[in-house]
Amino acid sequence: MDRHGHDRRYAMNLSKIQSDLGWKPAETFESGIRKTAQWYLANPEWAAHVQSGAYREWVQTQDESETPMQAAN
Repeated sequence: MDRHGHDRRYAMNLSKIQSDLGWKPAETFESGIRKTAQWYLANPEWAAHVQSGAYREWVQTQDESETPMQAAN
């Protein structure tokens, strides 16, 4: 795990939800990655904030705080 509640691998098998509910993703990988790149290009201030490392302080406070689920265990 890279952070609490996060996996490093995000592979999903969509066959069950597709066969049981007829659901299909709204985006293909190709269209999704294209839209993602376009968003980053349209939001350079967000990317600059992340690249500055300022977010690390926020991440540290999140890792140190106890979630309600952790408190219950």
